[in-house]
Amino acid sequence: MDLDTLRIFVRVAELSSFTRAAEQLGMAKGRVSDAVTRLEAGLGTRLLQRTTRSVRLSPDGEQFMARAAELLREADELQTLFQPAGSGLRGRLRIDLPNGLARDLVIPRLPEFLAAHPQLEIGISTTDRRVDLVREGFDCVLRIGALVDSDLVVRRLGELPQVNVASPDYLKRHGTPRSLADLAAHRVVHYADKLGLQGAAWDYLDKGVAKRLPMRCNVVVNGTDAYHAACLAGLGMIQAPMLGMQRHIDAGTLLQVLPKLAAPPLPVSLLYAHRRHVPLRVRAMLDWVTQVVSPHVAR
Repeated sequence: MDLDTLRIFVRVAELSSFTRAAEQLGMAKGRVSDAVTRLEAGLGTRLLQRTTRSVRLSPDGEQFMARAAELLREADELQTLFQPAGSGLRGRLRIDLPNGLARDLVIPRLPEFLAAHPQLEIGISTTDRRVDLVREGFDCVLRIGALVDSDLVVRRLGELPQVNVASPDYLKRHGTPRSLADLAAHRVVHYADKLGLQGAAWDYLDKGVAKRLPMRCNVVVNGTDAYHAACLAGLGMIQAPMLGMQRHIDAGTLLQVLPKLAAPPLPVSLLYAHRRHVPLRVRAMLDWVTQVVSPHVAR
């Protein structure tokens, strides 16, 4: 039994899929299946129960999985135990980031992290959908907004203040709203995971209480880049973090409206899986992302 075989088994068990495990490990599916089969033969027990539709741990597999995952984490620690100071960390990291934060904050600073740890390989996912950290094999994810993953460890970094903006062309055609009542004559660009007009609204705080005013819209998008582009094109007003809008406001391509009726700030959080020992490379990434993002969020 070797560590590479254990890593293959653990990844298959975490993802409940030989196919997804092979994709993430960069291996042929047959090689992954053979490795698990040899492991089971050597142990003399079935670790995974396979059907045409699912792969799940057997009772023996659940017991073995816990010990194997712990052994791999300890092996990661041992690998760096006698490395000279400053020699850097080794291994692969996979992180999921909101597109705007990746583009504007994290990736521009990434060279300094890799300069300190040139042996690391980093995979960066930038998507607006909520990835499944465990099933999709991410070491950590950075999220903006309310959290629903109760089984993950959460490191709160702060909040992003939001701002209401519209293009000069939109305001020229529709006028500048001065109150909630004026919004009856206006439209928003609607951001939604599933494309549909339902749910378009104006979010605001009334004496500290979050409220929503239903709004009309003509355009629905499911990505932040498209959301910003639609606003720049004059298709409606949007509510978005000031962090991404400041450069447009400074350039005059977007104008702020109803500053006293902004949407509540959005929490920013780093999430990672519950582990007794978090690998050093993951801890290093968590601390570095915290250092990069924290100056740009409100506490």
